Amino acid sequence: MSDCISAISTANGTGGVAIIRISGGGAQDIARKMFSPSSAVENFMPNHMYAGEIEGQGFKDYGFMVYFAAPKSFTGEDTVEFHCHGGVQIARGILKKTFSLGARAAERGEFTRRAFLNGKLSLASAEGMIDMINAESLAMLRAGGMLYSEKLTRSVKEIQSSLTDILAAIAAELDYPEEDLDGLDFKKIKRDLVELNASVSALVKSYSSGKMIKSGVSVAICGKPNVGKSSLLNALLGYDKAIVSAEAGTTRDAVEGTVEINGLNYNMIDTAGIREQAGEVEKIGIERAKNAIKAADIVLFVTDGTGEPPSGYSGKLITVFNKCDIQKPCGNYDIALSALTGEGVEMLKNALSSATSADNALDEAYVVEERHYAALSRANAALGGAIENIGSLTADMLAVDIREAWTALGEITGETANEEIINAVFSKFCVGK
Repeated sequence: MSDCISAISTANGTGGVAIIRISGGGAQDIARKMFSPSSAVENFMPNHMYAGEIEGQGFKDYGFMVYFAAPKSFTGEDTVEFHCHGGVQIARGILKKTFSLGARAAERGEFTRRAFLNGKLSLASAEGMIDMINAESLAMLRAGGMLYSEKLTRSVKEIQSSLTDILAAIAAELDYPEEDLDGLDFKKIKRDLVELNASVSALVKSYSSGKMIKSGVSVAICGKPNVGKSSLLNALLGYDKAIVSAEAGTTRDAVEGTVEINGLNYNMIDTAGIREQAGEVEKIGIERAKNAIKAADIVLFVTDGTGEPPSGYSGKLITVFNKCDIQKPCGNYDIALSALTGEGVEMLKNALSSATSADNALDEAYVVEERHYAALSRANAALGGAIENIGSLTADMLAVDIREAWTALGEITGETANEEIINAVFSKFCVGK
């Protein structure tokens, strides 16, 4: 299999510019055979863009070529990019020409995988990149940027470095017992492990908000029939998603829609009105409504001044008095609004934003990936075991738990990640990235 890979790195379709990327040994040789600069060039200088003719399969296009010399490139290898006109056949024809000259088609995420293998970025950073590409909200974009900029990796490596120091001290004591060493200070080791485990625990706890960043905040809109739940959903979304009718029981199943508020996605679920006397079909919708309420991050209880909030729900609850345009608000409520006129809807959006803190710490190390959460949880448990057993286990047995924590943390950075984990990460990428 050729060491030199090639792919179209821009989106498929017609556009202003298309980019064909080549990476690996022989990239510059292929460029010399395909590219004729407008002015004579003896040697292509790295990081310079040259104008000229690019030879495709059976045609030529006028565009640009830029050469990045190893190791100062994205992949860490010699890399060439052709910037041509954005026609589908133009890009494909130039790509085919690279194949005829010895390059092979890049696999999904292979450019980024090579960057990881060549030490240009961590595995967590690669995941941050794909999160940025796939981001559906500003919060997810910022969270991906945090990962891509190696903030989580740096925090994890700092913890690993301290664990390495502890393991080195234990190893020295075990390997050279006859030497005049001061012996292990188990009290200090315990203090250090407690502090390190607190840092791991803080990252584990950040995942509860991280899930909201990645998947959005789940908001269940509930209340009695005909209090305006569907109208409220439509008002929040800014368009008519749910059917609105004066007839009670119109909504018989959950209706969903997503709205972005202050950069964070809120997944709204308009549930069936809960009442005792309902038909068989409506009863199924009511049961699904109850399940949606239990699973929600926030519940919007819509009221006309009567009825009680859902029982058994322990999450965040916002009581909304609707239809304030036709009746005076009464009873207990947090916000009075009119879904019909829009009065108070922005106030409700601000209340939803205030009820979540998921976008407040994105400048710090944050956990948004389930894989990172699982690795941190294992490290948390291993360190907890080491702390609990100091004084009752021998030093070599203590080292087993500490080493297990170090290894779990290494899965985040990629240092100890196995091939299955690495393949799973890069399978999320498209060809050309």
